[in-house]
Amino acid sequence: MAVESPARLVHIITGLELGGAEVMLYELLRATDPARFQSAVISLSAPGPLQPRIQALGVPVHSLGMQPGRPGPTALVRLGRRLRALRPALVQTWMYHADLLGGLAARLVTRAPVVWGLHNSNLDPLTTRWTTRATVAACARLSRLVPRRILSCSEVSLRVHRALGYDAGRMLVIPNGFDLARFNPDPAHYAALRVELGLPPDAALVGLIARWHPQKDHANFIAAAARVARRRPDTWFVLAGTEVVDGNPELRARIRETGMAARFRLLGARADMPRLTAALDLAVTSSVSGEAFPLVIGEAMASGVPCVVTDVGDSALLVGETGRVVPPGDPGALAAAMESLLALAPGPRLALGAAARARIGAHYALPVIAERYQALYASLIDPSLRIASPIN
Repeated sequence: MAVESPARLVHIITGLELGGAEVMLYELLRATDPARFQSAVISLSAPGPLQPRIQALGVPVHSLGMQPGRPGPTALVRLGRRLRALRPALVQTWMYHADLLGGLAARLVTRAPVVWGLHNSNLDPLTTRWTTRATVAACARLSRLVPRRILSCSEVSLRVHRALGYDAGRMLVIPNGFDLARFNPDPAHYAALRVELGLPPDAALVGLIARWHPQKDHANFIAAAARVARRRPDTWFVLAGTEVVDGNPELRARIRETGMAARFRLLGARADMPRLTAALDLAVTSSVSGEAFPLVIGEAMASGVPCVVTDVGDSALLVGETGRVVPPGDPGALAAAMESLLALAPGPRLALGAAARARIGAHYALPVIAERYQALYASLIDPSLRIASPIN
């Protein structure tokens, strides 16, 4: 009896920096069944920090080195050549520019069905480049021609993109998933980070894990944190993410203006997120826009850490009754919510964190979410497109 060969998946993504969509792609690749699917990744831009981690899974990565916002006419040709060589049974694209370029290239040179991926919740003109807005407008017009399905990682994102003109009949939601084996409560990490940062062993740590970007609204978090710091001398604030470093002049200036700079620690991009997250007493997002389904909050919840989030994207849906939700752009409300959780006695706070972890396990566990992706892929793939030869 012939053994059915795995189907070849090609994931096309704008880049491989440490963002939410990029990390979710990595997690999905880790959870994909190699007996069913053989994966490859094409990054439109230069190699990023996630590339070696994906390659360590045995998944080949092809970086095309395109300039952000300036793909040029030859970019589509090079992408098409790569796709023709890989002969995919299905193409999954991640984020707007990859949806547009990857979708068009796949339709031009392959018979493979295309699945688009949406990972943004709105397009605030104050924080979104005009080139991105133009790309979204083009995708809306092509959404009835290019993709077979359009996956949104959040309910809010689905509603926003329907309103922008995306084909509602092709859209469905598959939320992000979280690995409860990697992200879990760990007292050793809790103690070790305080030693690393030179803080008292009983210091309360509040964390904001977010790249430096206007949508993340670091100014909101810093203003709220300063209010908390003045009233709670036992509390310190940890900020981590791309460009969240001492060498960022605007960030340093905002922190100095509070007069509480000694209470902040800037850690930059970290490769040890499970360790860092498990060391927090409280995780926060302060985003003003753009957030769809924040991975950092789900990871914190999986680690048993209570969360305070702004009401952006599906953040409120994610935390449910296990955290606090406040309006975006309101540092007073953000500070009050942080203080309300920090004021809890250890027992009730641990119970809240345990409820958060249980919520992730019940609704957003990575194996369940990965199977939803794989079931969709299997339903779309033409059996004649299956392959047996390895990817080079």
